[in-house]
This record gives sequence, structure tokens and C-alpha cells, in this order.
Amino acid sequence: MRKLLPGLLLASGAFLLLSGCKVGPNYHRPDVPLAPAWKEEAPWRTANPKDSLSKGDWWSIFNDADLSQYETQALKTNQTMEAARNQLLQARAAARISQSGLFPQFGAGASAQRSRSSANQPTVSGNPLANAATQNTFNIPFTVNWEADIFGGVRRGAEASNALYQAQAASLENVRLLITSDLAVDYFSLRELDVEISVVESAANYQEKALRLVQNRHEGGVASGLDVAQQETQLNATRTQATLLRQQRAQFEHAIAALVGVPAPVFTIAAKPLTAEPPVIPAGIPSDMLERRPDVAQAERQMAAQNAQIGVARSAFFPSIGIFGSGGFESTDLTNLITAPSGFWALGANVAQTVLNGGRRKAQLEFAQSGYDATVANYRQSVLTSFAEVEDGLSGLRILAQAAQTQQQAVDAAQRALQIATDRYTGGLVTYLDVVTAEQILLDNQRLAAQILRQRLVTSVGLVKALGGGWDAASLQAVQVKATMKQAVQP
Repeated sequence: MRKLLPGLLLASGAFLLLSGCKVGPNYHRPDVPLAPAWKEEAPWRTANPKDSLSKGDWWSIFNDADLSQYETQALKTNQTMEAARNQLLQARAAARISQSGLFPQFGAGASAQRSRSSANQPTVSGNPLANAATQNTFNIPFTVNWEADIFGGVRRGAEASNALYQAQAASLENVRLLITSDLAVDYFSLRELDVEISVVESAANYQEKALRLVQNRHEGGVASGLDVAQQETQLNATRTQATLLRQQRAQFEHAIAALVGVPAPVFTIAAKPLTAEPPVIPAGIPSDMLERRPDVAQAERQMAAQNAQIGVARSAFFPSIGIFGSGGFESTDLTNLITAPSGFWALGANVAQTVLNGGRRKAQLEFAQSGYDATVANYRQSVLTSFAEVEDGLSGLRILAQAAQTQQQAVDAAQRALQIATDRYTGGLVTYLDVVTAEQILLDNQRLAAQILRQRLVTSVGLVKALGGGWDAASLQAVQVKATMKQAVQP
């Protein structure tokens, strides 16, 4: 055995030297179709976009204190965020589990036994023992097992787990972006409804005064009952619109409550006019999408993980080499248990190779390769989708800005038309139907102006979301688990 020990140690050293080999392809991010610039030539683009959006608190660019408060609360108490955070911790633990295979597995135990042998038990000579024997047995065994990762299967598995850990970190950032952007959309939608409700209520107040005017004229014999009925119809229809708008507002308020983690029955947002204007949002260049969007980064990391799985599948074609050892102390007397004469040990190594398995290893390799090809396609599609979403946002802001300008002109013209119609009716030149029509046209145009402002703000949120919310994929470099000796000796 003493002659065998140096050979085993030498073989172990050779295994450690050979462990630098890893089968399977090394990962390289595949090419994706890129454009040199965006189709929309917008004046809000700057040369250095990464420094223009807040890294994380992107909603601060809207300068709305209430929105910032709700966003901060949502990040702390939203349950979807909490689930994503725990999934990230789960992915980190999975990476540590995968890396544990790089280290030897050490076991220890202890046992104590007192036994009595039968005096009539059979012996080699065939004669029974002279008398029964009673003895103690104390044992402290140790075992060491290690599979030499010569062909890199374990390291490829750890590489895949680390990539999935980073993918989950990107997923957490994507969940964060989705929640905060959904909250901003709901918030601006609620504020826009506040504007519409205010417009409709103002119109109803005006129509009440107009109704009193018509009633007085009717009582004086100047206006007909038809004029009174027309104005009553207009007033009640306007009040109905206000009621329906309040119902829509309540739904957005409930949605915000769920996002910020508060029961809807105890959550209230006071009405406030929407005065925000769409901020200046830098778009940068299309290639920024590869680093700025967490969903693209997640797809890229999933691709890297699947690439490593090809190496895991290929390592199965090679033999597994294990080194094992055992030792400890054994004695019938507790007082001399931890002594040299009571010690025992054994060392060994084994090599195992599957010869026939019905094509299973080849099928596993094909499975891993196909999985990688699928993630490449998903990655490229996510990049294409991001380009489309940014272009939607850029073109939407440009077109809506033009629409807002012309719509304000329409509102101004409708106000003048209502005043003219009222004056002409008072002078007896037109019927009251002209006044009712002018009232409805003004109300419709005022509401449409508020809706366009909402669309501009929501489109701004969508563009920020499409640009990744100021996030940078470089942060994923710090998200990884490294195999250390401290990890190896953890109980």
C-alpha cells in the first residue's frame, strides 16, 4: 500500500493539471442585424444617451412628485418584484450548487457499539466457542470522494448556472422596468381622466347657466319649448359622460393600488390636473439596444447558458475519473481510540465509461445544440422587437406633437364658435340647435386635447421602456458566483 500511495498522489496531480481542458464550444455572442441610425430624425436625440437617462429612477425626468412617490413605494412592496428578487436568490443558490461539484466531498462520522457474540455460533473448525464474548467497538471514519473534472463537464455546468444567474438578474431588472412603466402609464391615464372630468364638469356648469337662460327666455315667450328640451338633453348627456369618466378613473386607481402593494379599498389618489409635458428623451444609436435593454440581455445570457450545456453534453462521451479515500480510527477501548495503532486508511481511483446507451448521449448533444439554436433565434428576435418599439416611440412622439398643436388650434376655434353661436341666438338670428352643436364640438375637442396629452406622456414612457430605462448590461458582470476555497470548506 505504501508503494501505491505515491502513484495515486502523482495521478491526482496529473488529473488536476489536465482539469484545464473543457470540451464544447467557447461562447461568442452571435451577430445580429443592426442599423446605423434610427429612421426618425428627431431633435431630442443627443450624442451621449447613456448619461441622459437616470440610472434606475428614470421616472424623475417627468418631475412629478406624486409619481416618484408611487414608484418608490411599488419597488418596495410590489409582490411581483418580491417574487423576482427571490427567484434571483434561487438562481444564485443553483449556481453555487453547480459549482460544488468542483470540490472534493468530505464526510465524517462516529459510532459506538457494545455487542455480545453467541458461544454456540459456528466457527471455521466446526467447534463452538468455549464461551460467549462481550466487547465494545468505537469507530470514527472519514471519507473523501472527488470526480476529476478532466473534460470540463462540471465547469461547463457551472458556467451555464452562472449565465442563468445573470439572466435572472436581467429578468429582475426587466420586471422592475415593466412594473414602473405600467405604474407610470396608469398614473398618467388617471391624471388625464382628471383633466377630462374637469373639462366635462366645466361644460356641465356652463350648460346649466345656458339652461337657465333658455328657460327664462321660454317663460318670456322668446324661446320655444324645443330649445329648453334640447339644452336639457345636452346637460344630462354631459353629466352622464362625467359619471362614466369617474368610473374609468376608479379602475386606474385600483390598478395603481395593486402595483404599489396596497389594498384597493383603502387607497385613494386625490384629483389633480395634468400639467406635465413630455420630456426630452435621448435615443442614441440602435446598437445601444444590445446593452441597454434587460430583456435583450436576458435573452443573451440564456443563449450563453445553452451554449455551455453543449459542453456538458459532449463531456458525457468521455470517461469519468474518480478518486476516493477513507480512513479513521477504530478500537475496542475508548481510551486508545485516537492513537496510531487504531488508525486505518485506504486510497483508490476508478475510471468508468458508458459503452452502449442506445444513442442517448448523441441525442442529448443534439438536444443541447438545438436548444442553443433556439436561444439564438430568440435573442435576434428580441433585438428586432426592441428596434421596432423604439421606432414606434420616436415616430409616435413626433406625430403626437404635431397633433397636439393642431388640436389646440381646434379648441381655440371651437371656443370662438360657441361664443358666436350664443351671441347670434341671443340676437334671434339662429336656432338654439346651433348653440347646442357648438357646445358639443367644444367639449369633444377639449377632451381630445387632453387625450392627446395623455398619449404623448404614455408614448414617452413607452420610449423610455423601449430604451431600457437607463439600465446598462455592464452591471451583470458583478452578478456571478466564483468557486472559492471558502465555499469548499463550508459545512
